[in-house]
Amino acid sequence: MKTMMVGCVAGEGHLDDADETTRAANAKLLAAAIEDHARALGARLIVLKEFPKKERDALSCVVRRGFTRIPSMPMTRLNIAYANFNEYMQVALNSATRSKLRRKFRATELDQPIELTVTTDITSTVDEVYPLYLQVYERAKLRFEKLTKEYFCRLGSLMPDRVRFFVWRQGGKAVAFGECIVHGDTMFAEYLGLDYGVALKLHLYHYVFRDLVQWAIANGYRWFESSGLNYDAKLHLRHRLDPIDLYVSTYRSSPTPCCASLSPGSSRRATTQS
Repeated sequence: MKTMMVGCVAGEGHLDDADETTRAANAKLLAAAIEDHARALGARLIVLKEFPKKERDALSCVVRRGFTRIPSMPMTRLNIAYANFNEYMQVALNSATRSKLRRKFRATELDQPIELTVTTDITSTVDEVYPLYLQVYERAKLRFEKLTKEYFCRLGSLMPDRVRFFVWRQGGKAVAFGECIVHGDTMFAEYLGLDYGVALKLHLYHYVFRDLVQWAIANGYRWFESSGLNYDAKLHLRHRLDPIDLYVSTYRSSPTPCCASLSPGSSRRATTQS
């Protein structure tokens, strides 16, 4: 069935930043216009994609028009309002988790040094890091859409103020890759790439997590959000679930008059995903 997805293709959806009254009014405009737009596109199924829990009141008008709200796989959210990563470990983690992390970090540091670079444009090195993303994608038991090199390159060109690319190299060779989005007081960890030839030996998953949190703290961010899945590992690191919702409907046969136009506004992740 042809489906019209409404939201943000690069992450969860958000209504435009405004006061509650304006947000509710914008949601009503969306609810009134959405069926006519789906009809014009020939899409029988409509999905408002992954709107956070805080949007439920504003989007209640969509439910009243016949949409069903169902849970999507939740994001996770971690408080990183600490002076540094060591303070986070000492305050947030239990002694067993702290000990495991320190053993992993010591083992990694005994190997050849790993260097981190951070950039807003990955174009010049995308051929080097994209295979790392594919390694993680291919190993995943549950997969979403496979991203392309062009997707990562366009992120840098369209929103250099929001995107951050992290590349870890050992002996000059890229062994890990991360793409994050920053907005307000939060850093959003989006996509990860690892060289599984060395990833397990070097404990790269936790090494990358440490470096991302250290960078976020050093740059003034207070929250670290991550996408769904891998919940067990994140639970031990004291992430908490951050619910997101889908709103699903098939449009009615009778048209709904509407003269409203919509604006993308100031969504933190307005971009195009292949």
